[in-house]
Amino acid sequence: MDRFDICIIGAGVIGLAVARQLSRSAACRQASIVLLEQEASLGQHCSSRNSEVVHAGLYYPEDSYKARFCLRGKTLLYDYCQQRDIAHRRSGKLIVAQSGEEDALAALQKRAGANGVDDLQWLDSIALQALEPEVRGSAALLSPSSGIIDSHELMLRLLQEAQQDGVIYAPHTRVEQIEAGAGGYQMHCRIGHDADAEQYAFKARTVINCAGLWANDIAGQLARQMTDHPAVPKLHYCRGDYFSYHGAVRLKHLVYPLPETNTRGLGIHATLDLAGQLRFGPDAHYRDDIDYGFAEDHSQQKAAQFARAIQRYLPPIKAEELQPSYAGIRPKLAGPQDPAADFMLLSEHGDAPGSVIHLLGIESPGLTASLAVAEEVERRLSL
Repeated sequence: MDRFDICIIGAGVIGLAVARQLSRSAACRQASIVLLEQEASLGQHCSSRNSEVVHAGLYYPEDSYKARFCLRGKTLLYDYCQQRDIAHRRSGKLIVAQSGEEDALAALQKRAGANGVDDLQWLDSIALQALEPEVRGSAALLSPSSGIIDSHELMLRLLQEAQQDGVIYAPHTRVEQIEAGAGGYQMHCRIGHDADAEQYAFKARTVINCAGLWANDIAGQLARQMTDHPAVPKLHYCRGDYFSYHGAVRLKHLVYPLPETNTRGLGIHATLDLAGQLRFGPDAHYRDDIDYGFAEDHSQQKAAQFARAIQRYLPPIKAEELQPSYAGIRPKLAGPQDPAADFMLLSEHGDAPGSVIHLLGIESPGLTASLAVAEEVERRLSL
């Protein structure tokens, strides 16, 4: 039976960042590393179905994983993209308050300061309109360190560097069962699809679970086998839709409303891709399955809902100019009525030298935080 020192499950941006980090780590330099991906290519779910925004670290509770990894990850990500000429732009972001929301905006500025974000600028309505003539609000925060990135180009570069350092990349490989045993884990996988699929098993000393929407299922398998395994929370699927805009509205910055008071998201915001295409989203609604499709009649109704929300801060928007673009599913650890949940990193040391690390609930700002999360995984493996 084949044996690897480290098995990483999931080739989204987190798994790719971890693979690259460990392949260059002094502690893992001689280790054999395999990176498994159930799809035909990398980053097909959370990592490619998001806003591609580099977040500044404004929203998250002080000293939370989200706050710490976002702030550190932002610096690492910009440096990485600059050094490797990966497409990105520090476009800046506006968080816009309407009349009566100024106190909430000030509270957001205070939270950002507690997280170490010290570059926010307060704008009154006149300064806001001078900066973005079509945006309306009573006040706004300008975050100059927020930006956008080509997430696919980033993931391809992370994979390339990991493979150059010896990581074996195995797409079309789905983990179906894991058995904990002396000195590690036996991985039972399905390689390929449909009639051509084959069973493949191997042993791994260490498992890094970066499986995103499937990470809690994998963690649950091991929890049932190990009496001292940390409890695995329930995962909730939260879908968000995105619409592209084909009207005449032009923006220079990302534009966000104040974040929602519940745990669902940051509100329907305006983002720009690197080609200048304007798009809006995501909204947020919980569901029981993973489905990215758009029904035509539902899309028309959704476009009208989007337009009403967007017109609060961008009045010229017209529903008929909104076209369905794509949808994403966020892996949330908080249900619809629960308080917001942080990232969860569960570490378990089995019979030496085996160990496992589960990365659970890695939603936004996971893209921004990816390189910092990888550093933390390396640190835990070095203990």
